[in-house]
Amino acid sequence: MSRYLLDNQRPEAGARFEALAELFDPSTFRHLDELGLGEGWRCWEVGAGGPSVPRGLADRVGGRGRVLATDIDVSWTAPAAGGVLEVRRHDVTRDPPLAEAFDLVHARLVLVHLTDRAAALRTMIGALRPGGWLVLEDADPAMQPLICPDEHGPAPKLANRLREAFRTLLVERGADLAYGRTLPRLLRTAGLVDVRADAYFPITSPACAVLEAATVHHVRDQLLAAGLATADEIETHLANVAAGGLDLATSPMITAWGRTPAT
Repeated sequence: MSRYLLDNQRPEAGARFEALAELFDPSTFRHLDELGLGEGWRCWEVGAGGPSVPRGLADRVGGRGRVLATDIDVSWTAPAAGGVLEVRRHDVTRDPPLAEAFDLVHARLVLVHLTDRAAALRTMIGALRPGGWLVLEDADPAMQPLICPDEHGPAPKLANRLREAFRTLLVERGADLAYGRTLPRLLRTAGLVDVRADAYFPITSPACAVLEAATVHHVRDQLLAAGLATADEIETHLANVAAGGLDLATSPMITAWGRTPAT
């Protein structure tokens, strides 16, 4: 099975996108701003999902810039289109490469879920102008697999067991849970220069609870069908999350960046 487990068609997707934006947009734009993102830049946001990153890019590039946001399902991003921001349906692993060059190509939580990651990476690098930046952000759940790092009682233990079940579903659908750590090597191997990387993951943010609840609701039926959890376990966990007593974390988000050699 290779279908994306957390597809955009479910109503929980909106809550997930909002939580991801709250958790990770500050880190994303810290990196992009430090690279000089600004007026007149041409940017491609790959696998945009929600609208927050495309909107942030559009705010920074101004009237002379361009932002193209693509995804296989643009239902959550399309309402943000207008001005310098174009939203287009595009499959980075299967559709023809874009016939334009960009100053910045960015993808967050995209490659880890794809089966043909190498093809997607080649397409993104091929869309960069000389000197253009590629910024990739992907989780590495294998590096820190726990939703509750402080496993101090029954509720955190249940949370971590359900997180392991969720990870099982991801792997069955082709996700590479140790992919994030490979990004610096992959960028260097592809010929990019000035490659750097860092990692970030929040703990005990209110948005962590929102993200966890939305994710569990999203995959509830798959967990039950696979025999990975019972209905009582899921409802107990959701009640524990809602009660606010769990110190929830996310998987580490690895951000790696590099640029094509200038000619």
